Amino acid sequence: MTSGPGFEYDVDLPLIVAALRAEGLAAEAVAWDADSVAWDGFDLVVIRSTWDYVTRLDEFLTWADTTSAHTRLLNPAPMVRWSSDKRYLLELAGHGVPVVPTRILEPGDQCAEADFAQSADVVVKPTVSAGARDTARYEPGQAAAAVRHARMLLDQGRAVLIQPYLSLVEEGERALVFVRGVFSHALRKGPLLTEPGVMDNFRVPHPDLTPYRPTEAELRTASAALAAIPSSQTPLFARVDLALDENREPVVMELELIEPNLFLDTNPRGLGLLVDAVAAEAGLRAA
Repeated sequence: MTSGPGFEYDVDLPLIVAALRAEGLAAEAVAWDADSVAWDGFDLVVIRSTWDYVTRLDEFLTWADTTSAHTRLLNPAPMVRWSSDKRYLLELAGHGVPVVPTRILEPGDQCAEADFAQSADVVVKPTVSAGARDTARYEPGQAAAAVRHARMLLDQGRAVLIQPYLSLVEEGERALVFVRGVFSHALRKGPLLTEPGVMDNFRVPHPDLTPYRPTEAELRTASAALAAIPSSQTPLFARVDLALDENREPVVMELELIEPNLFLDTNPRGLGLLVDAVAAEAGLRAA
């Protein structure tokens, strides 16, 4: 399952389709909003690069609910709905999962420079976002600009997420990929918000990717985040993005269960694990 942008930019997609077909599955890449698609004609629908859902969230969630009524959707619609809004970070924290300290401003809340009166950099972004869209970091002397950013989002009816900028993200963000709850592979990527005060929706979303071997602490934190998902089902796929706090302890930045890039073009083992998992869900492998 993909989208217009996914057909153009998802390098994993043709690899997945080809590998599934090689296993004897009738696999097809289809845009989630394609006209006149009979979803009940598919035994299984796997969400992958539906990268335009952020700007069409209500429509996308309605599609997920409707599709689930006609066939099996993975990840399942309730999990997709939960993961679509980064308010889930507060839920993870409530379950004892280490996360980036997070405050939420809701539409209708007041916002003033006092909200950003701190000695370190702060990140402002919408709670529904992907690829750092409409996201920027602000230095302590840029409180007025941070307020303008937050008010712009609030005026659009969007909730705002405020977090401290973790300076150790300069050492790289860790992206840990899981298939059926089992760790597959990880990559480290360079920082995104390199220029304070700049909101760039065309930035490269995953700069300077390199293979990475996570520490035991990082694996524990990522596994704790997965265990806190409010579902009895294990996600078919998940990506947990981590950074280090000031004590060099890993904290969750995002738990991606909808359409994360899984970087399968860099990791044949990960591709094999995903294909085996999909084949098992389709009844061609032992579960």
